[in-house]
Amino acid sequence: MAVPLRIQSDWAQALRKDEGEAWLSCHPPGKPTLYGSLTCQGIGLDGIPEVTASEGFIVNEINKKSIHISCPKENASSKFLAPYTTFSRIHTKSITCLDISSGGGLGVSSSTDGSMKIWQASNGELRRVLEGHVFDVNCCRFFPSGLVVLSGGMDAQLKIWSAEDASCVVTFKGHKGGILDTAIVDRGKNVVSGSRDGTARLWDCGRSACLGVIADCGSSINGVAVGTADNSINLGSPEQTPSEREVGTESKMLLLAREDKKLQCLGLQSRQPVFLFIGSDAFNCCSFLSGFLLLAGTQDGNIYQLDVRSPRAPVQVIHRSGAPVMSLLSFRDGFIASQGSHMGEADLHLLSRWSCATLSAL
Repeated sequence: MAVPLRIQSDWAQALRKDEGEAWLSCHPPGKPTLYGSLTCQGIGLDGIPEVTASEGFIVNEINKKSIHISCPKENASSKFLAPYTTFSRIHTKSITCLDISSGGGLGVSSSTDGSMKIWQASNGELRRVLEGHVFDVNCCRFFPSGLVVLSGGMDAQLKIWSAEDASCVVTFKGHKGGILDTAIVDRGKNVVSGSRDGTARLWDCGRSACLGVIADCGSSINGVAVGTADNSINLGSPEQTPSEREVGTESKMLLLAREDKKLQCLGLQSRQPVFLFIGSDAFNCCSFLSGFLLLAGTQDGNIYQLDVRSPRAPVQVIHRSGAPVMSLLSFRDGFIASQGSHMGEADLHLLSRWSCATLSAL
């Protein structure tokens, strides 16, 4: 089990001032937390700060983009990345969800301040304000085109927006509880939603209609993911002929992260079960790594990696802290995981697919 190190979230800014300080800590499981600090002793001619660590910690390397810290007593080390840029004027309160368009030009985000906004990814300049949900917006994402946004809110409504003029072009109604997560099927003729009412639904964007309840769990669905199944996986056959309005659902798996500690996988078109896995706590999020590998994160800080072909036992369980795993994203040959923090901040980890954490950054 990797021993997590944490650092002050604005360390890069704090340590660029003479005698500037930033806190850091080491959290060995079952042992008292070790606290320390970093101090800037000056700025070199190359613009890189000269930083020393308090007793128990070592600064192995620092440059303009990152700092590598170790705690020899616990054989722990982490590399923390400095933010490329910070946008502080888009929202006034905590950000609940964000996504970047496929071309990288636009971002969309929702916040506990009740707003959902589209902004320029290069400089944070506000482009559009999307208004129409009655209560908080829980999730938002771009369609593959990058011109359209899908959102789900506590008002139990699913909405599709134009990123060009902020108009709401489609509203889906049918859920009886807040929508917590969504997934887009292929190019976006169909979408999937998961709700507090315990159901996952498939929607036809062209006709603004529900094509069916894919699953009725009896427990809140916190996260959903759609992935293309490996040819070796049996997804079953549909009991009824699928609607001609279903586009791209064949050979697709639907993964559901449930509040009742269960991770459920089923064939999107067939509606047939593939597996049901019971974890250590409520599942908050899930993501596919490939046609047979997947990830799921729990409220008690576990990240499960499962093989759909043999799902009874996880390939591995990664546990960096007891803080809840809030989101997971496949990235290059690994994945990115975000966790809530016992210290009121949020941790972002970049992890190798086959090993425990190799890189982490607040």
